[in-house]
Amino acid sequence: MESTDSNTPKVIVLTGASSGIGEATTRHLAQMGHQLVIGARRTDRLTALQDELRAQGAGVDALTLDVTRLDDVQRIAAFAQQRYGRIDVLINNAGIMPLSPLAALKVDEWNRMIDVNVRGVLHGIAAVLPVMQPQGRGHIINVASIGAHAVTPTAAVYCASKYAVRAISDGLRQETDMLRVTVVSPGVVESELADSISDETARAEMREFRRIALAPQAVARAIGYAISQPDDVDVSEIIVRPTASRY
Repeated sequence: MESTDSNTPKVIVLTGASSGIGEATTRHLAQMGHQLVIGARRTDRLTALQDELRAQGAGVDALTLDVTRLDDVQRIAAFAQQRYGRIDVLINNAGIMPLSPLAALKVDEWNRMIDVNVRGVLHGIAAVLPVMQPQGRGHIINVASIGAHAVTPTAAVYCASKYAVRAISDGLRQETDMLRVTVVSPGVVESELADSISDETARAEMREFRRIALAPQAVARAIGYAISQPDDVDVSEIIVRPTASRY
């Protein structure tokens, strides 16, 4: 693997950038001097973030992106490669969390979680591997969850999707000696994820669960740390949780 200086600005593709961890990570990495190509479904918020950071001198390009569509993810990867000649880092951050007891039979929500949380990650990998492999280097960062380490009531499908992210990530890590693969597993984080919970039982439990929560900037800093390591150092997994939380 040809090594690069850890201080060299990198071309980074980031999904789910319009709010929460994605927005915080965009801001943090732009401040570090990296070139960001960001995507999300909410174009208005994405464009506002792009314009704000560009006004501060940051390098940010925003594209509408639905990670459940492989052609969308391939399009954002092609844009990054064509404009900047390479893709150094992919951050698969897009995710949803409509929790419910299995007995509630919210099959549509289960399928949507699988589509976004699992297929979205696979689509990201499929879009950047054809770029990173000829480069002989690259870094794929997958945002999982503490739900990838332990299952809780109402979160069976969500946790299953995040366990899958860990499995996919470790499989990819073992299959290559030229790419770095990092799983970042946040604990409870201040975000809009819980807003998608339609089941009242799960909503009530989540209000208590989220009483102690991290600011998304904490996760952004962890991601920035993993990226800042030299090419021959693979930070394989990071768990970031509130000190005061038992979860």
